[in-house]
Order: sequence, then C-alpha cells, then structure tokens
Amino acid sequence: MFRWFEYAQVYHPSKEWKLSPADLGRPYEDLTITAADRVPLSAWFFPADECSPRRNLAMLVCHGNGGNISHRLPLARAFLGMGVNVLLFDYRGYGHSGGELSEEGTYLDAQAAHAWLRQRGLSQIIAFGESLGGGIACELALREPVAGLILSNTFTSIGDIGAEMFPFLPIRWFNTIHYNTLAKLPRIKVPVLVMHSRDDEVVGFRHAERNFAAANEPKLFSETRGQHNETLALDPAQYLGGVEKLLALVEAANSAK
Repeated sequence: MFRWFEYAQVYHPSKEWKLSPADLGRPYEDLTITAADRVPLSAWFFPADECSPRRNLAMLVCHGNGGNISHRLPLARAFLGMGVNVLLFDYRGYGHSGGELSEEGTYLDAQAAHAWLRQRGLSQIIAFGESLGGGIACELALREPVAGLILSNTFTSIGDIGAEMFPFLPIRWFNTIHYNTLAKLPRIKVPVLVMHSRDDEVVGFRHAERNFAAANEPKLFSETRGQHNETLALDPAQYLGGVEKLLALVEAANSAK
C-alpha cells in the first residue's frame, strides 16, 4: 500500500498526446530512443535554424511528473526561438514510451536521450529540468557531460516535499523514491540556473533558495511569476530572460576554451 501511494504521488503519466509535433510548423523528427535496459522511449527532436549562431547547442528537456511530451510543445517553441536545438523525450511509462516507471529508470531514460544527441554530433547539451525533471537533470549532469543545468520549479528532494504535503505521515520512514537534488548540486561543476516563482503552490520558494545555496559557481537565480505550471505562459519574457543569461554563460565558457 505504501509503495502504491508513493508512486501515485510522484508520477502522473498521460498516455494520450494532446498535440502533434507538426503543430509547431517547423522541421522535426519523431524518434524512438532505446534506453540501456532496452526500454523504447518516444521522443521529438526539433533542429535549430541552420543560420542560428547557437545551432551547436541543444536543450535536453526533462519534463515534470504530469502529462507527456505533447504538453511541452510551448516550451519547445520558446527554446527554438532562442536558436537552439530541442529534444523532448518521454520517460518510461509516459506517452508512447514503454516500460515501467522507477527512479533509476528515469535516469537511464535521460542518459539515452543524451546519448542520442551526442550521436547526432551535438556535444554542447544543456540539461533542462522542470519540477520532477530537475531531479533527473541533476543526476544526468553527474553521469554525463553537460554544458549547463537549468532547474525550473524544482524541489530539494521527494522526502522534503512529501513531508510538507503530508505532515501527518512518516514520509521519511518509508519513501524509496528520492530525486535528491539538494544532495547532488554540490558535485555538479557546470553553470547552473535556478528558476522559481514565489507563487508556486506546489513547490515552495524555499526549495529553490536551498538548491541555489547548494550549487557551485557559476550560478544564476531567476525569480519567475505565476503558479507551478504557468510561469512560462504568464510571463515569457521574464522566464526566458533567465535562460538567456544561462546560455550566455555557456557560450562564454566555450569561448574561453
């Protein structure tokens, strides 16, 4: 019963696609990426414009715990407007991906997506994680080379946020899913951007403050506006302004090499 409750709170996958990648009106590839344990993963790749000075950069999107990649097309559109390549992928159990959900499984899924980009010739990869995806992007930054890390509305750990949501339950006694972002950040040595809104009704602002304090320099903090799932739509200029600063850090680091 505890295991069922834990998984039901952490993961909210949707199998149905809300939109098609064709809805963006630009070139794309509909992919099946295979994880190390042979689980097939659904993914959409949107190449940067050929004339973009940032066509060597790729945004690897680790989405949140709800929906699937079809719900992230507005995010892909925004990043494409910044001139970078974008890869959306679904974790196992989400969308059209196969397999059964697990914490380690989601880490393998992100590694598989990263490997696909490397095979495509893209080595300057920025791991973007929203909410739950922040914990996955952090682990990816420890396992594989990335050029930068972005955490959007990300909690410190499942244990921390679970204890806040269910103070009447001994969450820390029985939780087996961790996604401990706070513990991983001190070991990450690439530029980090923490983005969060004080109006986030799901993940409190203090999570972002603690994550930012744990991160190494160079690091940036960008305060966004709106509730947990509306920060991009409510104020895209503010949201993308922080991302633009992170991209500038990555480009400066590349120029210094």
